[in-house]
Amino acid sequence: MQINDPFYGTFEIHEPVLVDLLHAQAVQRLHGVLQHGITGLIGLTQPITRYEHSVGAMLLVRQLGGSLREQMAALLHDVSHTAFSHVIDYVLNDHDGQSYHDEMKETVVAATDLPGILARHAYDWTDFMDEAAFPLLEQPSPRLCADRIDYFLRDCIGLGLATQVDVDRAVADLVVGNGRIALNTLDVARWFGYTFMQADDASWANFREVGLYELTARAIRRGLETGAVVQDDFWLTDEVLWQKLHAAQDVQLQALLGQVSTETQFVWDDANPTFRVSTKLRAVDPDVLGEDGELRPLSTLDPDFASRRATYLSRKQGAWPMRVIQTKNET
Repeated sequence: MQINDPFYGTFEIHEPVLVDLLHAQAVQRLHGVLQHGITGLIGLTQPITRYEHSVGAMLLVRQLGGSLREQMAALLHDVSHTAFSHVIDYVLNDHDGQSYHDEMKETVVAATDLPGILARHAYDWTDFMDEAAFPLLEQPSPRLCADRIDYFLRDCIGLGLATQVDVDRAVADLVVGNGRIALNTLDVARWFGYTFMQADDASWANFREVGLYELTARAIRRGLETGAVVQDDFWLTDEVLWQKLHAAQDVQLQALLGQVSTETQFVWDDANPTFRVSTKLRAVDPDVLGEDGELRPLSTLDPDFASRRATYLSRKQGAWPMRVIQTKNET
């Protein structure tokens, strides 16, 4: 099986277990789950899928010399992601943690075709549920890891924050030291650190996107209250769940859905907010591999970066008072 990836190049996948996992129903479902959830579905952001990201994380681990098991773990790391991705964390009031898909991973995977596929290749599926066991794939924030790097690089292009030349240079600079992903040069580490903050501000923790996530979450919550949808529907695809919500005969639900639009605007209003909402903040502190083989966080090598990162995180903290500006098409 050949995979052509815009960031990591062309790979021949010859391991039977990887080929079977790539064709698994649970993995194929991710074609219909967008990384940006609702903003991708309505066209505000680029429609990057969880499938693209999962395959990308696998390829990055492969390129960096990761074991077959770690490649498998990377491919499977997002199979429990819900429709609309992190919007569901807002539904469940986990705005800051955004960990529902991780909490549900074993339960979700157990009900898929993955345990059977892995068993046929003499693997125990539960061995792949703890991502912390795979240090190239996952690291605690603010370190780099394949998961964090891949979604960042894909979003950089989609958000217009980087060119293909920038991405190629960044990928070429990635190294492994002490079992972790780091950068080989200080300049590229700075690019990662600063551009990651730009991506967070432009999208992941963007005022407008957070507002749309919250509106969508309130619509889904109303759908749950009225029985229009049930919690098991979280593992449908984005489009199917969206259509199911729109088919409901509930005035309040339809009014909320009508606000989930690229025309809807949000303003900061301490006095009269429609709601107050916080979100998870993302700002990496990349490790740099020194000539002595030691890993050192960028913040210890560049005091200006450390200061600007701290200022950014402080500025974005807390619940934001948002007032929704009705559009002329809403009722």
